[in-house]
Amino acid sequence: MSAYKDQDPRLHGIKTKIRVVPNFPKSGLMFLDITTLLLDPKAFKDTIDLFVERYKGKNISVVAGIEARGFIFGPPIALAIGAKFVPLRKPKKLPGKVISQEYILEYGRDCLEMHVGAVEPERVGAEVVECACVIELPELKGRERLNGKPLCVLVEYVDI
Repeated sequence: MSAYKDQDPRLHGIKTKIRVVPNFPKSGLMFLDITTLLLDPKAFKDTIDLFVERYKGKNISVVAGIEARGFIFGPPIALAIGAKFVPLRKPKKLPGKVISQEYILEYGRDCLEMHVGAVEPERVGAEVVECACVIELPELKGRERLNGKPLCVLVEYVDI
């Protein structure tokens, strides 16, 4: 599933609370700022609630959140559905033994790490139920990097 097809009325409120900041962090870019969404308790709660409604009762044991925005949305969703939260961090941010995964960006490479044992089993046998994000920018082609894994998107921005 891409964006919510039934157009839940909460989605409009969420989208209007996301601020578009031109030329940030550098000239020519349009930055989608979620801090304005977080300042609105109703829009923030609606965002969490939409994901909780989607995943509650699906027997999900782990919610993994990518640094840094995933740290905002992941924990309340995990708590509400009775799952543990696993932070996926940039390199050298976690103490102890970690498992790493490199990925390609439009301008280079990066890496995410998590603690060994945070998800069992790790690369073999763990099932990704779905990838979820508040915002998708289709022109960045992130969906194509998911190797066919299902994706849930609340708000899509095209040609901003």
